[in-house]
Amino acid sequence: MAMRALLLFALLLMASPLHAAERINVVASFSILADFVRNVGGDRIDLTTLVGPDSDVHVYTPAPGDAKRVASARLVIVNGLGLEGWLPRLVQSAGSKAMVVTASAGIAPLKHGSAADPHAWQSVPNAKIYVADIATALAAANPDDAAFFGAQAKAYLEKLETLDREVREAVAQIPADRRKVISTHDAFGYFAAEYGIQFVAPLGVSTETEPSARDIAVIIGQIKAQKIPAVFLENISDDRLIRRIAAETGAKVGGTLISDGLTGEKGPAPTYIDMVRHNIKALNSALDH
Repeated sequence: MAMRALLLFALLLMASPLHAAERINVVASFSILADFVRNVGGDRIDLTTLVGPDSDVHVYTPAPGDAKRVASARLVIVNGLGLEGWLPRLVQSAGSKAMVVTASAGIAPLKHGSAADPHAWQSVPNAKIYVADIATALAAANPDDAAFFGAQAKAYLEKLETLDREVREAVAQIPADRRKVISTHDAFGYFAAEYGIQFVAPLGVSTETEPSARDIAVIIGQIKAQKIPAVFLENISDDRLIRRIAAETGAKVGGTLISDGLTGEKGPAPTYIDMVRHNIKALNSALDH
């Protein structure tokens, strides 16, 4: 009797949805990619993010546990374009047999000098390429769930299509001669190329340190000379310098533009779609009359 009950339990377990397709272990290099992967993979994957919310993927130092996570992964999904310089060594040291998938494959990179600009996700049409690449990789890794991944990707791509229209409509509301800002971030090249807002670097000012009063004088001259209507200087914490820029130039000082990673759940950009909406709202607010 006990044997029959055990056999019945085993048959029920095999027939259950949990057993229908084994969830695959997927590692995403950083938070924006992880959001794309989560939207496609849903509950059919176990997802680990190496560089989580509110962290900078550019300067990440892998933790000891990361090698273990990579070693147990079926797929490691990376941005590529030189963003994760630390990752090849991590995969090698982990002895991982995972397939490394470059989610930006198929995107024509912009250049920063001689190097590729890695921030391709700042263009929503590029984000759609990321999602398609991720869906293809997940389906190849787990063919039993290919139809599920395809349906998930299709639903998310429709949301991105709506998002792209929102951004274009918002930019169209800004007078053409006001579509330029000074920003200490150099992460918006793809956004600028896609949507026609010019991002101007502050002259002679390092993005690594807080600008001095002399730097601010140079920026003020630059704003006046180029008739720049808005400034996003996120490495300034001194309100007096911000107020001086606004008073002497009439330029609006915008809030924060989010570029390299998502925020935590309580922040303004816990998802990619939230991030793009946050940025276009901040730009619109600063640039529109």
